[in-house]
Amino acid sequence: MDSIAGGGGLITVPVLLSLGVNAQQALGTNKIQSTCGSGSAAWHYARAGAVPLRDCGRAFVFSLIGAALGTIVVLRVDPSFLRRAIPILLIAVALYVLLRPQLGAQDIHPRMGRRSFDVIFGLGIGFYDGFFGPGTGTFWTMAYMLCLGFNLARATGYAKVVNFASNAGSLVFFLWRGKFVLEYGLVMGVGQLLGARIGAGMVVARGTKFVRPVFLTAVFALAIKLLYDAYFR
Repeated sequence: MDSIAGGGGLITVPVLLSLGVNAQQALGTNKIQSTCGSGSAAWHYARAGAVPLRDCGRAFVFSLIGAALGTIVVLRVDPSFLRRAIPILLIAVALYVLLRPQLGAQDIHPRMGRRSFDVIFGLGIGFYDGFFGPGTGTFWTMAYMLCLGFNLARATGYAKVVNFASNAGSLVFFLWRGKFVLEYGLVMGVGQLLGARIGAGMVVARGTKFVRPVFLTAVFALAIKLLYDAYFR
């Protein structure tokens, strides 16, 4: 699911917390497995020719820097204030995609320059991923569609490459501070490597018509879970 539409943390972070792992260790352990998954997905998208890696270089660097900064901040500040805002934003994203069935059906003319896009969204979404995280892949996919005019399948592939950067940038600091449970992260990472390979292959083979319903389902599920945690739990 994560390699197709994002939202893998919707499953993994609650599982880790239910095992008695504290919040910061759960986030750090989750970064181990999510780095494996996004790296595996990015590799398979690139091998299939869906994403030219050189075209992602600048966004990759700024996403990594943004995530590192976000992680430094989250190790000092409680990000709980975002829990009420992010699910509402995700629902708005899902409704926008749902009510515009042609969005992402094919490439369209970009609405902003590539250099500005890479810097602004690389730092911004990268920082968000390091600081909080849920929905990062969704925000990247929407940014590529709305700002650069990518179709949904293409945007999904690019999103995984830059999401790998933010995962890796964040992971370094969690490892440095010892905020992880290694055995959980490694076992989950193996699962992510295999699952991401299968998911990326399905996107490449089936294209936008396959991605769209999975994308919408994942976004609505993530938003509902975050709404429940923020307002009713």
